[in-house]
Amino acid sequence: MRKIVRRLLDIKLPPRRSAFLWGPRKVGKSYWIAHHLAGATVIDLLKTDLFAQYVSRPSLLRERYQGHKGLIVIDEVQKVPAILDEVHWLIENRGISFLLTGSSARKLRRGHANLLGGRAWRRTMAPLSYMEVEGFDLEKAVLSGLLPLHFLSPDPAEDLRAYIADYLKEEIAAEALVRQIPSFSEFLRVAAITSSELINYTNIAREAGVSQKIVRSYFDILEDTYLGFRIPPWRKSRNRRMITAEKFYLFDVGVANHLARRQPRLGSAEFGKAFEHYILMELRAYQAYREPELPIAFWRTSAGQEVDFIVGDKELAIEIKGSSRVHEGDIRHLSALLEDGPVKRSVVVCLEKEPRRTGRGIQVLPWEDFLQRLWAGRFHA
Repeated sequence: MRKIVRRLLDIKLPPRRSAFLWGPRKVGKSYWIAHHLAGATVIDLLKTDLFAQYVSRPSLLRERYQGHKGLIVIDEVQKVPAILDEVHWLIENRGISFLLTGSSARKLRRGHANLLGGRAWRRTMAPLSYMEVEGFDLEKAVLSGLLPLHFLSPDPAEDLRAYIADYLKEEIAAEALVRQIPSFSEFLRVAAITSSELINYTNIAREAGVSQKIVRSYFDILEDTYLGFRIPPWRKSRNRRMITAEKFYLFDVGVANHLARRQPRLGSAEFGKAFEHYILMELRAYQAYREPELPIAFWRTSAGQEVDFIVGDKELAIEIKGSSRVHEGDIRHLSALLEDGPVKRSVVVCLEKEPRRTGRGIQVLPWEDFLQRLWAGRFHA
């Protein structure tokens, strides 16, 4: 029986402090607020009556709450950018604490909204992680993703279909972020198919039927709405010529599978790609909740040698293999990286049953063992 046992997000605001909480739609922000901030005053701008009041008259916030004691939560704050000026005034002049949640920072940045100039912390909520659920099913997670509604659903395919439709309607069309929804929809499909690969703007533009300039703006939209992210190449190689292109991933492996029309099953090449994506989601969740400044990169030489991820200042190199047996040939790129340095630790995350160490000092870890060590902070010892 699958169930969510806890969320790892932890925001403890001292008196007179405020925070932004960002994350894609349906990741669980509103649920977390309801269960962790029961005494807070919540202004939900998805409610049409409240939205209408504040969009026409943002000063209502100051008029209603300048004498308020306690935390005020403004949900989906990007819908009324001007309200942030009133938030700023209340923070400065009344010492009121705010939690400001949103699923898109694009409208705020492009409209030069008041982002409070360092007066508010920044936090991000990720999809579910292995540590947050009971009855974790790897194959189901890799297929359907880890948005709470989809992970717990008896019919995740229908929920994923509805999620994509709602996203295109609410986040893109409603905010007028793009002019051609069909073109953007096709771009999403191509971005999902090429997720985890080096970004080739020319090829993606040709497949999507738009210009390279538009493709670049579409990638920016996905990042600004927390529905995708770029991973940079690692640049500390001593002896090898490195590529400079970035990689791109959608924020959730289930969303990527649905858009790319993939059905990854154990033993398939599609499963290996989706398994890599899932492990990256765990790394990103760890980054969001434990080490926000943790760098995550990948290593690839101009000759085509590649290691999936390099994490942290202590340079933990991680290779992902969606197979039940790791052979010597599977670690040749890790071995090349170790020869090049400066990498301190190297791990293969796989489906083997027991941990072991190769003759070259590379750890081979079952995926659950790796995740338990990651969340326990054992790779930072």
